[in-house]
Amino acid sequence: MRMASVAHRLTLLPAGGDAIDVARLSDHRFSSDPQAVYERWGEFRDWAADVGAATDGAAEAVVAPESLGSPAPSPRQVFAIGLNYTDHAQEAGLGLPEAPPTFTKFPTCITGPYGELPLPSGAVDWEVELVVVIGRRAHRVKEEKAWEYVAGLTVGQDFSEREVQLAGPAPQFSLGKSFPAFGPIGPWLVTPDEFDDPDDLELSCTVNGERVQKARTSSMIFPVPELIARLSAVCPLLPGDLIFTGTPSGVGGARNPRKFLAPGDVVVSRVEGIGEIRQHCTG
Repeated sequence: MRMASVAHRLTLLPAGGDAIDVARLSDHRFSSDPQAVYERWGEFRDWAADVGAATDGAAEAVVAPESLGSPAPSPRQVFAIGLNYTDHAQEAGLGLPEAPPTFTKFPTCITGPYGELPLPSGAVDWEVELVVVIGRRAHRVKEEKAWEYVAGLTVGQDFSEREVQLAGPAPQFSLGKSFPAFGPIGPWLVTPDEFDDPDDLELSCTVNGERVQKARTSSMIFPVPELIARLSAVCPLLPGDLIFTGTPSGVGGARNPRKFLAPGDVVVSRVEGIGEIRQHCTG
């Protein structure tokens, strides 16, 4: 199943035809608010499966890119993981972590898949990431059961203002990664059953057409099930919460010389089996 926010309304994108407005088709059994559906994810998933079974054909539903918003526009909690790929830890000059380095991106930075990225300085970096959306309350979840708590996967960018992030004496990761529009996700949510192996997806990022990052999620130090187990051992994960699962090597701040985003740059981030998001940098 693919679920999107189209013109701020909860929408199904079946493989067999036109986009489906959920509130209208369900006779308002489900709200038009995309965020509200996660509290009833199991019920919604069963309903959507019946709707999907009633469609046929092979053409993808088509929606205007400018109408797409975040598939989880107002999460209560946003977890983000650092140093989750060996090559990224190496390019940062750091050892491999024994536990997932965790910070937050404040929810006000979450935005849709296409649009402008206002640059607050000349030190903004890119970090393509697979993003997990939680579908049911998860507390002290065992790793082997973790995928049962996932509503779906989407593409994300963990844009980072490196000067704020790394200012001492104590780095301010959460602030440096939470400027407006620093958390675009989308273009839609794809449920785990759509993938042959949800633990092995290619992700990549280009800046002005130049590929700057490429890896597979199977290279994560802490895979998605382990992240859910470790995070939920500390605090409950709530329906609609997000987990930015970490970025591979290729970030601008690790280059010599360093390279950051400038007005006019276009950043495209992709994840296999999901799609791509695109941001146009502005001053």
